[in-house]
Amino acid sequence: MARVSLKNVSKSYGQTAILHDISLDIEHGELVVLVGPSGCGKSTLLRVLCGLEDISGGELRIGDDVVNDLPPAQRGIAMVFQSYALYPHMNVYRNMAFGLKIHGASKAEIEKRVVDAAKVLHIDHLLDRLPRELSGGQRQRVAIGRAIVREPRLFLFDEPLSNLDAALRAKTRIELSRLHRDLGATMVYVTHDQIEAMTLGDKIVVLHEGRVQQAGTPLTLYQQPANRFVATFIGSPTINLMPARVLELGTQGARVQLGNGCTVLATVDAGALQVGESVEVGLRPEHCEVLAAGTAPGAMDAAFDAEITLVEHLGESNLLYLQTDDGQELIVRGDGNAAVRLGDSVIVRAAPEALYLFRADGVACPRLRPGNMRSAHAR
Repeated sequence: MARVSLKNVSKSYGQTAILHDISLDIEHGELVVLVGPSGCGKSTLLRVLCGLEDISGGELRIGDDVVNDLPPAQRGIAMVFQSYALYPHMNVYRNMAFGLKIHGASKAEIEKRVVDAAKVLHIDHLLDRLPRELSGGQRQRVAIGRAIVREPRLFLFDEPLSNLDAALRAKTRIELSRLHRDLGATMVYVTHDQIEAMTLGDKIVVLHEGRVQQAGTPLTLYQQPANRFVATFIGSPTINLMPARVLELGTQGARVQLGNGCTVLATVDAGALQVGESVEVGLRPEHCEVLAAGTAPGAMDAAFDAEITLVEHLGESNLLYLQTDDGQELIVRGDGNAAVRLGDSVIVRAAPEALYLFRADGVACPRLRPGNMRSAHAR
């Protein structure tokens, strides 16, 4: 396996820039997930890595080799696409062996690699079957097995689970995670699904409009997003955002006033803020707690009067859709056993360390105690 390094990599089609100065290091054995909305450039970046797209500028290294002008066949990569792309007239064994046969591997070597890969993927009992006799998950494992037998320096996955139903996606996601652990392989994985990214990646790279917004561990992106875009993209349901104005700055953070006149303390690094500045307060649905009307929150807590406008029952929890007295809409994840009804007046509370703060340009203020958070309804 190999280390991958991108330095100021860009890609343009004529005058249209798709990737803008991408700089990124992918360590040996790391599983890096490229995530972002449709059109953000993640699949283009994957195609640049494998050589299907030429680089317009910058440098791309795989291992010690600069591969800017190297054709795909010479890069030592294997790619698994969204489409399984299996040969329908060949059984599983022949599908997995085809690439090795084309490259002149011996029968004994082909046999060993195919059987070993099939065992790792738990499809060794399917080697004699044709693709039409397989389920969607089994076909995807065959496609992955076809990549494994080549023993590449780098694995590339382009939304490989998007054709599977929800239950099978979850199961295959676990299998991919185990596969990465067993192989110790360097992998780059593209998805638009942030839950998939959070559960699979050692490192997540969030892209937007062809630029890297932030790269880091799943926990870093969740707790310390670099900007408003990352904060809204990572986390489900998405973070609540409320306009506010800075009233007071101190070593403990920033005290801000919300649109309804309520003042709250956000424990963030307020060094870059100014009194009177317009900001946005961020609050994740899972870090709120819903209290009965008239209940007194803690002295330091943020608290908002609100009315329940919709309830989504998820079993172990509820998603409560609320409207504050100034018309602000909030989503809160609540206890699934709690008795809540449409139209109930409630109080939404959150601790100061649960709050995020974003400047007018979208840049986040670093949070001082992000590790102290926990789901409010679990208290």
